[in-house]
Amino acid sequence: MKDYEPIDLIPYCNVGAAFLGASANPPLGEQSFHGLPFLIGGRTPDSARCFLGFRDLTGRTESLTVPLGRTARHVLFAHTLLESRVVEGENIGRVVAHYLFRYSGGREQRIPVRERFEIGALPLPYGGFPFLARPDQKDWLQPRHEGAWGASGQRQCEAFRGGVRAYFLYAWRNPEPETVLESLTIEPGDRKFIVAAVTLGHLEESPFYREGRREVKITLPKKEDAEKAFGPEVDVDRGVATYPYPLPERAESEFLADPQRGWGEPLHSKASPAYVEIAATPSATVRVRLAGEEVGQARWGDLEEKGRVEGPRLRLELADRGKNWVHVTVLDDQTGKPVPCRVHFRSPEGIPYQPHGYHNQVLSNLNTWHIDIGGDLRLGQITYAYIDGQCQGWLPRGDVLVDVARGFEYEPIRARVRIEPGQRELVLRLKRWTDMNARRWFSGDSHVHFLGTQGAHREAQGEDLNVVNLLQSQWGHLFTNTEDFIGGATASNRGHTIVYCSQENRQHFLGHLILWGLRRPVMPWCTDGPGEAELGGCLEEAMAHWADACHAQGGTVVIPHLPNPNGEPAVLIATGRADAIEMLRHGAYNHIEYYRYLNGGYRLPLVGGTDKMSSEVPVGLYRTYAHLPEEEEFNYENWCRAVRSGRTFLSGGPILDFTVNGVRIGDTLQLPKGGGSVEIEAGVESIFPVHTLEIVQQGRVVASTSEARGGRKLRLKTSLEVSGHTWLAARCGGPNYFQSIPHHDAWRRGTFAHTSPIYVAVGEDWRLFDPGTAQYMLTLVEGGLAYIRNTAVMQPPGRVTHHHGERDHTAYLERPFHEALEAIQRRMREAQNTSP
Repeated sequence: MKDYEPIDLIPYCNVGAAFLGASANPPLGEQSFHGLPFLIGGRTPDSARCFLGFRDLTGRTESLTVPLGRTARHVLFAHTLLESRVVEGENIGRVVAHYLFRYSGGREQRIPVRERFEIGALPLPYGGFPFLARPDQKDWLQPRHEGAWGASGQRQCEAFRGGVRAYFLYAWRNPEPETVLESLTIEPGDRKFIVAAVTLGHLEESPFYREGRREVKITLPKKEDAEKAFGPEVDVDRGVATYPYPLPERAESEFLADPQRGWGEPLHSKASPAYVEIAATPSATVRVRLAGEEVGQARWGDLEEKGRVEGPRLRLELADRGKNWVHVTVLDDQTGKPVPCRVHFRSPEGIPYQPHGYHNQVLSNLNTWHIDIGGDLRLGQITYAYIDGQCQGWLPRGDVLVDVARGFEYEPIRARVRIEPGQRELVLRLKRWTDMNARRWFSGDSHVHFLGTQGAHREAQGEDLNVVNLLQSQWGHLFTNTEDFIGGATASNRGHTIVYCSQENRQHFLGHLILWGLRRPVMPWCTDGPGEAELGGCLEEAMAHWADACHAQGGTVVIPHLPNPNGEPAVLIATGRADAIEMLRHGAYNHIEYYRYLNGGYRLPLVGGTDKMSSEVPVGLYRTYAHLPEEEEFNYENWCRAVRSGRTFLSGGPILDFTVNGVRIGDTLQLPKGGGSVEIEAGVESIFPVHTLEIVQQGRVVASTSEARGGRKLRLKTSLEVSGHTWLAARCGGPNYFQSIPHHDAWRRGTFAHTSPIYVAVGEDWRLFDPGTAQYMLTLVEGGLAYIRNTAVMQPPGRVTHHHGERDHTAYLERPFHEALEAIQRRMREAQNTSP
C-alpha cells in the first residue's frame, strides 16, 4: 500500500477552473504539495470539469457522497473557500460545510469546515492564513546565487513563507484508523467553495512536519567528491532544508590551539564536510546533489532513529543533541562588569550557534560589500556577533566551543565549555593584558565605510577602539552615509568611544583623499566618472583643492592606501597639504613609497585603517595608536592633533614601544654638529605571534631581533652612530618581516606594526633631500598635468559655471600642480646650493 493515496474524484467533478475566476490557472492533474500526492481532475484533467464545486449558479447545493472503502490514518483535503465576508466585518469561524465520514458498522464522524480554521479563502488577506490548514506551497529558499536586482533587499531574508497558488490543505486525523472508512459525504453550507482533491494517509505521522529543524552533518566519503568546490544542494520532499554550509576542515584540537584564536580561521571551500538544517516528516526523503548529480539519499525517519545513514557516496549524521536557550554574559576580569566584545559559539563539529538577532552566516556566505555589514563579522570560516557584553540564544547541549575577542589589548578566549540540560546561564571572562589608554595611547581606524553611526559605536566598543572615522563617499551613482554626516563627533561609553562621520573624496586616476573633521561637506565628493563618480562625469576638482577646503575647516588630510591611485599624492606632499599617510597593506611596495617620501625630507605621520566596506573586515583590524600628553583631554580634536604631530604607530595586532635617547615617536632628537651615538630601545608585545622586531633607518634595517617560532614579546636595545640628518622607525612582523601571518579578513592582511619616525637632526634643523625622490615626484606632477590637459573629460569653456566660480577651469585644476613643481624645484636648488 502506498503511504499516501490520492482518490480519483473525476466521476464527481462538476465545475472547471473558471469557477475560481475568469483568469484562474490552478494546478491540475497529478500534483505534489509539501511532498504529498494529490490528484486534481484526474490524470488527464479537463480544465472545464476538474473540481467539486458547491453553491453559486453552477455549483452543487446538495450533499455529495464519495465512496472510500479503505482504512486511513489521515484524510487530506485540497479545498478553497471562494466567498468570504470577513473583510466586511463577519466573524471568522463561520461553518461553510461539513465533512461526514461513515465507518463500516455505521458509526459517523461529522467534521465542521470553518472559515480560517479547516479552510481558507481566496483572495487571501494579509495575515489571513487558516489556523488548521496550510497553503499548497511549501516555505522556500531564495535561489542562492542569482535573482532579480529589484529583489536584492529581500534576498537577504533567504527564507519565505509558502503561499497559496490555489488550494488550502487540511489534514483530518482519523480517531479510528483501523476501521474502514466507507464513504465521505460533503455537506455544503451557504458559501461558494471547491474541493479539488482528497488523499488518504496511511502512515503513523503527521502529514506535515511538526518538529523544528535539526542539524545534519554531510560527509562525502569519496575523495573525488569531497575535493570538489563547495556546492552541495539538499532537497527534502516532505519538509524543508536550509542552504548547506561548509564545516571547518581542521580538527577541534587544532582549532583550540590556533595562535589566532578570536580572529577567525581559514575558510573551508571544498564540498565536504558540510552541514544543513532539516525539518521533515519521518517519511521524507533527503536528497543530496553535487554539481547537479545526486550523490545519495536517506529517509528522514531512519536518520532520526539511527543517528547515521551511509551510502557509497554520502554519509549523513544527526548532529543535534538538544539545545538550551542560554543567557551569556562576558565580564571584564578586572572590573567584573559586562564588557563589549564579539562572540562566536559552535558545536564540536563546527556548526555555529550565534546569539539571537545575529547571523550564523552573513548573507549566505556571499560577498557583503555594502550589504548587511552591521552587527556581524565574518573572518574566514567564522562569523562573530558584536555584543554589549550580554546576549542570549540557543546553544547545543554538551560541549560548546567559544571564541571571544575584544581588540588587541585583551587576551582572546578560545575554549571548550559544557552546557548541561536545563542550564540557562553562561559566564565568560575576558582579561585585559595591557591598557594603552592608561598609557595615553588612544586607538582609531582612519578609514571606515557604510556602517551607521550607532553600529560604528557598537563595533568600536566590541573591538576596544577609541575612534572611528566613518566616511561618506560616492561610488558611481551610489552615495553612502549621507544621513550620518552631522558635522561633528558623537561619543559613547563615557566618552571613550568617538565616531566622526566625515568624508573620503575620490578620483580614479589622481587619487583618493580622506578628510577628517569636516563641519560641512566638501563638494563634489567624487569626480571624473566611474567607478568613483557618475557615468560620463567630468573632472571637476583636484585633490589639493579638497585638501585646502578641509584645512579651512580645521580638518585633517590623510592620503589613504598610499600610493594608489598614484596621480596627485606627490602634489599634496610637495605642497605640505598631506597631514598623514595611511597604510592598508603589509606589502613591500607600500613601504617603499612611504620611505621614499621620508627620505625626500617630508615629515609624514603614519596611520592605520581598514577601508572597511563589508562584514569581512573588522573595524580597527589595522588601527592608529596616537599618543596624547597627560594634560590633554581625550577628544576627537586632540586625537587628530596628535596624529598630525606624528605621535603614532600603526598596528595590525602588535603593540610597539620605541625611543631614541629617550625621545618618543614623532619627535625630533637634536644632536650636535658632527652627530654621535644614539641609544635605541624598542619592544613589542602581542596577542599574535611576532617573529621579527626591526629598526629602520631611511628604509634600511640597521638592527633587529627575531624569534623563529614566533613569540608574544620581543625587545631590542642597541647603539647606532649617526653623522647626519636621518629618521628612524621601529617595525615588527613575521619571518623576514614581510612574511607575516595573514589575518582572515577579506584582504588577507599581514599581522604587523610600524611606528611613525623619530627624526634625528644633526647640528641644525632637521632636513633631508633625495634627488631620486625629487625626480620621481616631478615625473608624477608632470604626468598629472598631462592627464588634465590630454585625457580627462571636461566641459567646454562657457558651457557650465563650475563650483569654484573661476572662468578658466583648466587653470584652476592645474594650479596646485604648478605649486608642486615650484616647491620641488626650489628644494632641488637649495640642496644643490648646500651640497659640499
